This record gives sequence, structure tokens and C-alpha cells, in this order.
Amino acid sequence: MTEEKKSKPVKGTDQVVKVDSLKGGDSISISSEVIAVIAGVVSSDLPGIAGMSGGVVGGIAEKLGRRDLTKGIKVRINEDKVAIDMNIIAAYGISIVEATDRLKKEVRSSVEKTTGLKVETVNINVIGIEVPHDQEEPEAKDS
Repeated sequence: MTEEKKSKPVKGTDQVVKVDSLKGGDSISISSEVIAVIAGVVSSDLPGIAGMSGGVVGGIAEKLGRRDLTKGIKVRINEDKVAIDMNIIAAYGISIVEATDRLKKEVRSSVEKTTGLKVETVNINVIGIEVPHDQEEPEAKDS
């Protein structure tokens, strides 16, 4: 006998509910924010990924000492399938293609292993590059 699981989104929320019909309809609800945190933890551990970008508000919060692991990550849930969009800042001097391929693979693996959900797509948007301070151009001086 195979284990039958039915998954459906909960209307009005960004979460997926997994219902196990073999266990009397028990369910597990997984928020899209949980999936975003998993992706954020993975990105913070990979070489070549300098950071995530969530815009001006996220930058202000981080400067105040509050690190948001979901910054720059958008999760869309359709039935039991997940699509993840990530806005990243790459580290200078690395192969962006290699770093983003590794990031996609690791995010997909971690989310699927942790939640049991199928990751349909991981879309990476490289929106900046972190240049080391010693390689930044000096500011022009007024004469």
C-alpha cells in the first residue's frame, strides 16, 4: 500500500497544507516565510553570495542590527509546488554562473528535504556586486 498525500493551498494565505489521508486527515501547514528562511540560511552559507537585497527598508533594518533571512526572497506556492525568486548580491571576483548554479541546487535540495514540497523553480536575480573596500574607486576631491 502506498502512502497517499493530498496537498492544497489554504485560501487567503501564503502557505501549503499537506493532508495525510492515511492518518485520519492529519495536516501540516507550512508558511511561505518558512520556505524563504530556509533559502536565506542556505544563501548565507555559500561562497560567492555576498548578500541578499530586499530594497532600502531591508538595508535600513540590517544597519540597525536586525538581520532578516527572508530579505530579497519571494516564495510562491501552487498546490504542493514551490517557486522561489531570490535577489542576490554577488561577491566580486567569483564566477557568478557557478555561484548561482550552486545556490539554486542547494536551495532546491534544502527546501525539498526539509518540507517535502517539490521546488518547481529557483530564479536568481543578480542585482549587485560587492566590491572589496580596497578596490573601490576613490571619491573625486573638489579643487
